[in-house]
Amino acid sequence: MYPGGVTRTRQPTPATEPPAFLALAGHPLRWQLLRELAESDRRVRELTARLGEPQSLVSYHLGLLRTAQLVSARPSSADRRDSYYSADLTRCGERLGAAGAALHPALRPLPGGPAAPAEFSGRVLFLCTGNSARSQMAEGWLQYLTDGRVPAFSAGSQPTRVHPNAVRVMKAHGVDLAGRRAKHFDEFLDQRFDCVVTVCDRVREVCPEFPGARTIHWSIPDPADGGDDATTYPAFERAAAELARRIPFLMQLLAQNLVEVN
Repeated sequence: MYPGGVTRTRQPTPATEPPAFLALAGHPLRWQLLRELAESDRRVRELTARLGEPQSLVSYHLGLLRTAQLVSARPSSADRRDSYYSADLTRCGERLGAAGAALHPALRPLPGGPAAPAEFSGRVLFLCTGNSARSQMAEGWLQYLTDGRVPAFSAGSQPTRVHPNAVRVMKAHGVDLAGRRAKHFDEFLDQRFDCVVTVCDRVREVCPEFPGARTIHWSIPDPADGGDDATTYPAFERAAAELARRIPFLMQLLAQNLVEVN
């Protein structure tokens, strides 16, 4: 207490100020954007429609999230004049964990990515154009990471063949795609799926309706685009790595479905 009965508030210091992530993600609109992008990659016009906010405001807050590297943008392969936005859930988790640790050491997160849930529920269909690489690799990853406990399938709008680089890259990770065939999504129209994931911007534009299925989009470039087998191999490695980052978060959604059903 100071003269005159005035209580002086301690001035904040770098050690006492809240982590920047909390101030950034705590804004109601930015939190809504992160929630939307945590489930599915979306275009600005989709975000404005879902949030009911003007495009200029949504674009402004997306820019702040991009500057903080919590959100990234990628030109659509279906229309290069458009872009898909996606949330970097790994980075969000790291920043959220650091905020917890700043509050108390006991809140420091354990190392590693999202823990694999013990139980899953649901049938999952991955779609791309040719069913030659991205959707096949996603199917293989989900089967591998769940020990085959989740029925996973893949198909395409214009099936070709399973790309040899997809087979080579996934084999290096212990996932065997040899002998698999490319399939048209018409083969699955009469089947029930809990989750349909489009991993290609083009196929998203022509994806048929699967009644009752949760629809998710991952904007992943075609690794076979613009090169031969030798020159595109690194692109296949990048696609496999991105899918490997996303699949564990999908597994958590499948586990949550099981909790909600029960």
